[in-house]
Amino acid sequence: MNLLLKVLTEPGDHVIIQEPVYYPFYQTIKTQGCHVQENSLIYQNGYYEIDFDDFEKKASHPRAKVLILCSPHNPVGRVWTKAELKRLGEICARHKVMVISDEMHCDLTFKGYQHTPYATVDPSHLMNTITCVAPSKTFNIAGMQSSIIIIPNEEIREKYQELLEGYGLMRPNAFAIEGTIAAYYHGLPWLQQVKAYLEENLNYVTKYLEENIPELKPVKPEATHLIWLNCRGLPVEPQQLHSFFFEKAGIRFDEGRKFGPGGEGFERINIACPREILETALHRVEKAVRTLKK
Repeated sequence: MNLLLKVLTEPGDHVIIQEPVYYPFYQTIKTQGCHVQENSLIYQNGYYEIDFDDFEKKASHPRAKVLILCSPHNPVGRVWTKAELKRLGEICARHKVMVISDEMHCDLTFKGYQHTPYATVDPSHLMNTITCVAPSKTFNIAGMQSSIIIIPNEEIREKYQELLEGYGLMRPNAFAIEGTIAAYYHGLPWLQQVKAYLEENLNYVTKYLEENIPELKPVKPEATHLIWLNCRGLPVEPQQLHSFFFEKAGIRFDEGRKFGPGGEGFERINIACPREILETALHRVEKAVRTLKK
């Protein structure tokens, strides 16, 4: 992302993100001397949608150059529909905004949802899109540090390649190459089992919270191995929420406030773990919440 923004922007340009969103995006944009433009998602009745009117306003700024699209979205778990992606693309084309589509969680969709690569929605998207994917989340091989950047636009691809070579980053390591090949050629049965287990974990967490800690309301993800947890029903100030779970329950979630203004009062849970760990964690959280009622 840092190198892509070096190619696509100049200091002072605007980069749009749709918060609450993966928090390293903020630092990446600032590191390149660009301004963060927040197109805040609309949260209503436990569901997130894109604010297209606001997005049009942000994209129409003369210095708006890039949208970092998170698809599927981290942390809210939305799998954007073709209609949503097409409407985004029309606005970006109208205002000449380039799209970096972060599709890292694209393989981790739940039943009933189908990921659509942004670049495939409309032929006009292709040359205006850089797609970022990786086997790291899908196959749990982040330590191999392999990722795939798809740049159909030849001019941008050549500039990006020159930048990689200038920093000595033109070759992945041998383990990353072999691990990626093995994952994509032979990993489907394993992935299918992982997705089934994740779905069971999701159902377990949802049911447990509903029956035992109704003050905590999960935003049901359509994809990813994460749950975005609405904790606004607790009598705890947003700035104290993270420390409450850590000090009272011995649980360190991802602090919602780091994901942008819309993350206040939320925490992010990783459910890609053995069921017994989730059970222990939720029992601790339940006990901690009970202390607030005394």
